[in-house]
Amino acid sequence: MTHTLLTAPTLPQALRNGINALAAAQLQVDIAPYPDMDEGDLIELFWNNCFAASRRVTACKVGTPTHLRVPESFVQDGPAQVHYQVMQVGHAAARSAVTRVRVKTNYPGGQPSPLYCDENLNLAPASLPETIRRYGVNASQVRRGIPLTIEPYLNMTSGDAITLRWGDVRLDLPKIQARDVGQPVRVWVPSTVIVEAGDDSRLEVTYCILDRVGNNSRWAPARTLRIAAGAPARPAGTALIYQPRPLGSPCEPG
Repeated sequence: MTHTLLTAPTLPQALRNGINALAAAQLQVDIAPYPDMDEGDLIELFWNNCFAASRRVTACKVGTPTHLRVPESFVQDGPAQVHYQVMQVGHAAARSAVTRVRVKTNYPGGQPSPLYCDENLNLAPASLPETIRRYGVNASQVRRGIPLTIEPYLNMTSGDAITLRWGDVRLDLPKIQARDVGQPVRVWVPSTVIVEAGDDSRLEVTYCILDRVGNNSRWAPARTLRIAAGAPARPAGTALIYQPRPLGSPCEPG
């Protein structure tokens, strides 16, 4: 075996070079087959230059990828470097290139309670003008649109993506920028969204947050509004999506 650097390990659960809370609990590192791979080789994995795991190559695994688990205690928030080395009888240890990732295990809005799996009670309900909360939305307000505010939340970070749910209609807001962190998020709910959702005596308004590595806040406690604006009714159970996320949005409950 030469002393050329081996290929860097890969982390299949990483999202944009980031590790979220779900991945950190059972983090896998994949090591590709390397030149002169042989039975008896010892592969050692290092996390931030600390030994984390190892595997001896068996005859049936020669020429196949090696999968190793990183103990959860190693996976702490912040930047991390991952590499491995291969030890063969009669050869000096061969080291791999380094993979750099960032670990972020704090959820937007704080850790959701397991008792409320679809809701995060740490998030404040969406804020609307007092007259709308008290009397509902009329036809004139529908035509103009509705102002709405999402209060700053725990672990607010640039790159956070907020989805607003107005009844059955969902609106994806622009991602949080660095200058926005710690500031209220002000939204103008357009007439098109209100009309799509239709009239409802108890329409729910809520939101959820997905951070840049895929941590999902779950839904904020819903605000209930009365919408009586003469908007066209839709068949029950029909969900319309405005500017939708891709299929399988992580803001889905569950």
